[in-house]
Amino acid sequence: MAEATTIDPEEAARFGAMAADWWDPKGSSAMLHKLNPVRLGYVRARIDAHWDLDSADLKPLAGRRVADVGCGAGLLAEPLARLGGRVTAIDAAPENIAAARAHAAAQGLEIDYRVGDVAALDGPFDLVTSMEVVEHVADVPAFIAGLAGALAPDGLLVLSTPNRTALSKLMMIHVAEGLGHIPRGTHEWDRFLTPEELQAELAAAGLEVLDTTGLGFSLTRGLVLTDDLALNYLVTARRP
Repeated sequence: MAEATTIDPEEAARFGAMAADWWDPKGSSAMLHKLNPVRLGYVRARIDAHWDLDSADLKPLAGRRVADVGCGAGLLAEPLARLGGRVTAIDAAPENIAAARAHAAAQGLEIDYRVGDVAALDGPFDLVTSMEVVEHVADVPAFIAGLAGALAPDGLLVLSTPNRTALSKLMMIHVAEGLGHIPRGTHEWDRFLTPEELQAELAAAGLEVLDTTGLGFSLTRGLVLTDDLALNYLVTARRP
């Protein structure tokens, strides 16, 4: 594999240190466990709409190649495999991939886990996901270009990332990290991308943005999809 160009070694080491705890819903990745059903629901809605699928189909990704980039220990890769996808999942931290392989094996799931950079993708893929990753890479344009290059014609790319706003600084840095809901040092606020910045990067990579939806917090429902992009958001783009 060619030398990685988008991995930030400090970020990889930080998340690799969390590997043993990744699947504990009350551990350091507890927030991801709460977030995962919301973002999975979003992905399901977008693939159903894009490929005109039956929302009752239990295997909507059957016959499709799927890549999850920055997969951690497999919180999203596993449900994508259960939806029928032939999943390749990549992470920069070897510790995360070891934990992911062990957990998938225990679940009887076949997922092609790889240690490496976005350059390790051997597309084309029908669906590429990368959740809460772009704000941690060393070279955003190269990372987005790598994701785009792995897509099949008419393939879908789904990203999620925090917005760079006063609200995200308050809630994600001061509150979530300050109170220990997220490990301290997880985020650097000035590396967050606004929707306009991310959309521009996607366009520069030759992709068409189809949807941008907010991820927010409700006192009664917890984490929810919303029209408000101020805290966090998801973006779907396609390769024309």
